[in-house]
Amino acid sequence: MSLSVAVRHRLGALNLDVVFEARGRLTALYGPSGSGKTSVINVIAGLLAADEARVTVDGHVLTDSVRGISAPVHRRRIGYVFQDARLFPHLTVENNISYGRWFAPKNERYVDPAQVVDLLGLGALLRRRPGDLSGGERQRVAIGRALNASPRLLLMDEPLASLDDARKAEVLPYIERLRDELQIPVVYVSHALPEVVRLATDMVVLADGKSVAAGPAREVLRQLDLLQPAPRGEAGASVLDLTVAGYDEAFDMTALACAAGEAHIPGRHGAPGTPVRILVRARDAMIATRRPEQVSALNVFTGVIASVTPIDAAAVAVTLDCPGASILARVTRKSAAALGLAPGKPAYALVKAVSLGATGYAEGAGEPGRRPG
Repeated sequence: MSLSVAVRHRLGALNLDVVFEARGRLTALYGPSGSGKTSVINVIAGLLAADEARVTVDGHVLTDSVRGISAPVHRRRIGYVFQDARLFPHLTVENNISYGRWFAPKNERYVDPAQVVDLLGLGALLRRRPGDLSGGERQRVAIGRALNASPRLLLMDEPLASLDDARKAEVLPYIERLRDELQIPVVYVSHALPEVVRLATDMVVLADGKSVAAGPAREVLRQLDLLQPAPRGEAGASVLDLTVAGYDEAFDMTALACAAGEAHIPGRHGAPGTPVRILVRARDAMIATRRPEQVSALNVFTGVIASVTPIDAAAVAVTLDCPGASILARVTRKSAAALGLAPGKPAYALVKAVSLGATGYAEGAGEPGRRPG
């Protein structure tokens, strides 16, 4: 899938100026409230007529203000999942899901409704009505309704924002399955960094109505100072994909494995073999030039220094290339000089397990899937 978006629009005091291209399975629009995220996807959906805009999906021009093109909403073949489920209260779950199918021409219906029900775990809910469902269940039904329209693109506007942590934990695995098992590209709006780390293959960062960074999620996340208020000199973060190796019940720790080494995070995070993605902030990573012994940091990764880049007068950013991963560390210039850190030098990155708490990791690395039907 290729999605190309260029939007310029005046919204009260906000001057929206967003330009990005995405080719991944799930593109996250990330930024604080009021940064223009919902307005951007409303332009994509055709719900907002921008002052200037061009939107194409897989070469199909949906909007081109210069050429006077604006495809009607019902012809864009776009599914939309809102913050609130917006289900029909008088219809059963089954009929709510089936409603979406009417919006797809018969010769373009590629989604198998039975597969959608299975994918979202809705089989036991089909005869119930929205008033008898939890918030998480209602959102899963809303996703199913959007999928049954066989969309060429799915828009999700902070679909977990109204849910408590327990309901978010219930819905997230289903969004992962949607991302990994269907070839329906998703644009996912969120201001919650853990959700983005867990779900996004691509990422667009919005601030004050402007796109300040865009690209593969792991590359954008290295610019953590763009993502949220950060301490002076924040160097960014790294994303590591690992798999669960085991669980130590005595200490409530999950062991994770990758080619660069073994990691540990607090709590239980899936059965052995489960993919887990962790976010390592540069300020939480230390560098050693000898394999450390008798230290409290449980996570040690082996690699070679790729670069040493000045951050400010007191600090540098060290990039450590590890097998299958790249780790960014923020260290003082004094430490870098004392250790003789330079490109090509073997080194080790140390990360405290306690720094990988609820906002420091996210499960579900995922793999590309297939289009159903």
